Order: sequence, then C-alpha cells, then structure tokens
Amino acid sequence: MSAVRQDAWSEEDDLILAEVTLRHIREGSTQLTAFEEVGEKIGRTSAACGFRWNSCVRKKYEAAIQIAKAQRQKRSQIKKQNHAVPVLSSVDTLETGELGIRSHGLEETLSIDSVIRFLRQWRSSYQDLSRHARLVEKELQDTRDELAKLREDNEKLGKQVNEVETDYRVVNDDYKALIQIMDRARKLAFLVEEEEDSKARFKMDANGNLERIE
Repeated sequence: MSAVRQDAWSEEDDLILAEVTLRHIREGSTQLTAFEEVGEKIGRTSAACGFRWNSCVRKKYEAAIQIAKAQRQKRSQIKKQNHAVPVLSSVDTLETGELGIRSHGLEETLSIDSVIRFLRQWRSSYQDLSRHARLVEKELQDTRDELAKLREDNEKLGKQVNEVETDYRVVNDDYKALIQIMDRARKLAFLVEEEEDSKARFKMDANGNLERIE
C-alpha cells in the first residue's frame, strides 16, 4: 500500500485536480469519482482532494466549470435525440416524400425533413462542443503560462531574498565590529584618565618650596 502524502499542495497537483474534475463534470460523472482518480494519481486521499477543490481550486475555474456543465448538457441532449431516432434497418418504400422504415419488426415512418432537421441539430451541437473544447484548452494553456510566469517570478524573488540576507549579514558583522572598536576606545580613554589622575601634582609656596597637591 502506497503512503499517503501529507506535504503541501503544489501547482502541478492543483492543475491535475482541475483537469480531472473538469473532465468528470463534462462526462456527467460525479466529483467524488474524480477525487478518487486524482488521489490515485498524486498519492492523496479522496477526502483531501475534495477539500482542496472546494476550498481553493474551484474558485479559479468557475468559468471552466460552467463550460463543462454546458458540454455535459449538450451530451445529454444528443443522447436523447439519438435514442429518439429509430434505427434505419431497411427501406421498403419511397412515396410522397416519406421513407417506410422497418425496425425490430415494427413499421415506422420517418420523414426526410425530420432526418435533415436532426442532422442539422447534431452538426450545430458538435460545433458548440468543439467551440467549448477550444475555450477550455485555451484557458488551460493560459493557466499553464501563468504558472510558468509565477515560477519565474518566485525564482527572482528568491534570489532577491538571498541577496538581502547576505547584505544584512555583512552590515550586521560591520555593526558588531564597530561596537567592539567603540568599546575598546572607551576603555582606553578611561585608562588614560585614571593614569592622569594618579600622577602627583605639585605647586610652589610663597617661600619657593614645592608642595604636593592631593
């Protein structure tokens, strides 16, 4: 059994979580299934993936989520339309603009106009899906570009922090050296004053004799 990761989420982890979850939304799957798939890929629990999605990542992909939901709705509509159209198994007659169709032993009639209308709707749905797919791909690419730029900015900031720390250490060392010099100068001045105070002093009295001054 592989160990469950407890480290901080990286930008690559967030990107994998977003891509897989958006894909499950488009395909009509549940987010829980998406979180389980992400957990297997990056070595985390599905609960951790769900918490990360709801607390942080989801806010960055609101537009992509709406697009994925729209694609899911289109898929659902296409499936319903496909089930509504009977399978064309054999053509019996062609009279008055209609096709006689036999499907599973039942006689059904489907007009050519209905077939054309369905094909046009399918083409329109396909174009919408393609448009949405391009938008999602562009958004993902923009996100990758933004992540690359953030990594570059982070490296620059890291270098600046290292330079500031180096300058701080140099200034701090200079400051300590200056304090030591000032302390030595203060002690030296104090000793000089003591020596001067300890020297004997004399003065001459009225008779011309030297007298020591205490």
